[in-house]
Amino acid sequence: MKNNACATLLLIAAALALPGLNLAAQNAEGTLDKISRTGEFVIGYRADSSPLSYENSEGQPSGYSVDLCRRIAASVKARFGDKEIRTKFVRLTADERISAVVDGKVDIECGATTMTLSRQEQVDFSLPTFVTGGSVLTLAASGIQGMSDLAGKKIGVAKDTTTVEQLRSHLEQKLIDAEIVIVDNRDIGMKRLDRGEIDALASDQIVLIGQVIEAFNPQRYSLVSEIFSFEPYGMVLRRDDADFRLVVNKSIAQLYRSGAHVDIYYKWIGRIGINVPPVLATMYQLNALPE
Repeated sequence: MKNNACATLLLIAAALALPGLNLAAQNAEGTLDKISRTGEFVIGYRADSSPLSYENSEGQPSGYSVDLCRRIAASVKARFGDKEIRTKFVRLTADERISAVVDGKVDIECGATTMTLSRQEQVDFSLPTFVTGGSVLTLAASGIQGMSDLAGKKIGVAKDTTTVEQLRSHLEQKLIDAEIVIVDNRDIGMKRLDRGEIDALASDQIVLIGQVIEAFNPQRYSLVSEIFSFEPYGMVLRRDDADFRLVVNKSIAQLYRSGAHVDIYYKWIGRIGINVPPVLATMYQLNALPE
């Protein structure tokens, strides 16, 4: 009787453990295995980070980073030969882009995400795909020429971005007494700038350039030339997934070696007269890794 009771308890314990075992098995599944199982390669993108990642007039994902990910998708599909692999795009906000990769909602995030050591506690990154720096956008009529002119002013910055702490640190180091105003996203920040509720909008310089490109009257704005941070971008990937990361990095390195990245750059960024900056050109050269 005692043995039967023990056996029953063991069966109950095993049944209770099954959900945990299934969850562990799902977490252990590599991205390439997931793609093979589902027949989908899921790309996360941002809708508010022009010219790197945004939605065009038809509501389709567009931009420099999105084009890079489309090339990566071609490499992923080639890996599976004749097996049909669909590419699916999922729109993400700034505050969910990391968790979406961690939770498996998307296989890769292609936007304007800075590679940081703290983020690497949760996710991995591809080879660098862009280099920029933090700056501020103002109204041309404001007369603001540099960061020092922002003393006593209000500077908007989108929540959950690396710009928040970097801007705060820069202001403290330079003894610039400006008020930081946290906004939900850059689009809201632009509206508040237009209404005069803030005097400047801080973000990565390339993203601010995208805001000007998309504006109804670009001449209304002025971009401060100073840069107060270093922002290397990369594609966000699941942590500890070397096989998928290698597929992604091979694709990026091949683009750099072939020169195809230049066409992508001028399609989205150079079209407004901005040549490849020296620091970005160096990044391309250093990451054109040989096979």
